[in-house]
Amino acid sequence: MNTPHPLQQVFRDRRQRLCARLQDGIAILPTAAEKTRNRDAHYPYRFDSYFYYLTGFTEPEAVLVLIGGNPGQSILFCREKDELRETWEGVRHGPALAQSRFAFDACYPISELDTRINTWLANQHSVHYALGDDAAWDTRIQHWLSRVREQVRTGIEAPTRLVDVRQVLDEMRVIKDTSELDIMRRAAAISAQAHQRAMQHTRAGRYEYEIEAELLYAFRRGGAHAPAYTSIVAGGANACVLHYVSNDAVLRDGDLLLIDAGCELDGYASDITRTFPVNGVFSGAQRSLYALVLAAQEAAFQAIQPNATWNAPHDAAVRVLTQGMLDLGLLQGSLDAALETESYRRFYMHRTGHWLGLDVHDAGTYKQAGQWRTLQTGMVLTVEPGIYIRAADDVPTAFHDIGIRIEDDVVITPKGHEVLTHATPKSMDDIEALMRAAR
Repeated sequence: MNTPHPLQQVFRDRRQRLCARLQDGIAILPTAAEKTRNRDAHYPYRFDSYFYYLTGFTEPEAVLVLIGGNPGQSILFCREKDELRETWEGVRHGPALAQSRFAFDACYPISELDTRINTWLANQHSVHYALGDDAAWDTRIQHWLSRVREQVRTGIEAPTRLVDVRQVLDEMRVIKDTSELDIMRRAAAISAQAHQRAMQHTRAGRYEYEIEAELLYAFRRGGAHAPAYTSIVAGGANACVLHYVSNDAVLRDGDLLLIDAGCELDGYASDITRTFPVNGVFSGAQRSLYALVLAAQEAAFQAIQPNATWNAPHDAAVRVLTQGMLDLGLLQGSLDAALETESYRRFYMHRTGHWLGLDVHDAGTYKQAGQWRTLQTGMVLTVEPGIYIRAADDVPTAFHDIGIRIEDDVVITPKGHEVLTHATPKSMDDIEALMRAAR
């Protein structure tokens, strides 16, 4: 722990890049607060993504202060060493070790934040923080500014602008560097193993939560810290509920099982969805719909390349899905009419992907100046077409209560793209072979 953090220079470079953008401003970035679960028990702690992106520091009760300039200054406030508390809760870095391990210019006890902050707020032009994200922090920063304004007769100037620091950080975070991509490849590999294990252990008569337990086992065994989000393990009609998380139903022979699950490793998320038959064999109707969703995903992949628009893979997937819905009798009329009226949304109601990184739905805008932004090397996105068919009188009975989604994680490369989650079985033949071998 006394050695420099392996990514010390990476975090320091990010802070310096932000400092250069601040110019004559100051940024204040607190990490996430601990949250009480009940009485004196807390939820497992998870740091704030923006704070972690700039620091690599994972302890609660910490605040980063950045003073603009080139190279600027980075100051951390964190918990002091405390032998008694560490006996109960685990080792703390403390200011001295945190400063050396993470290469901060200065580091102070968190208890000194209120007394020291005025020094850095004075004579700054602007204050950058997550404006409006936390009412308590809004109030606290306004209180600090009021104290600085009280000193104007001594010649001190108070900041006159409040700026949302996330505007700059989102654009930094949307392009992943090599260290981030290395972690995300490892996370993808762990999650791929988890999905394979889930397929191998699925049987009719088991409960959805039993398969969820197999995922959780594989995540932790692979070295991941936790699921990146609440796992969706949805058998049969439950798969038609997009964010189904009850995971408490019995799996039935003849149904499909949709699993949307990924681990978090070193703060970074993976996000995979696979749909497969509980009994290990796709039926006729299931095969038709699965082949359609798989074709839609392949069309989306073909549209993913540098300088393509963000919406290009979605448009490609929607076109294939809509034509398939027409061919299968789920929709009526022409392809152009179905696309124009968006009648396909009855069976496909979500987007084909989202940014992925420190957050499952990661930082970054999807449009710039009103136009879909272009894909650039280093961006990471999911590709997840699907089809969800609830029972209805005007829907062929064979398709009733079938929900299918196929999702992979993709990074834009200079020549095209790389599918990070390629190791997760996806073709019907590969899925059936894996499940057959496990029986």
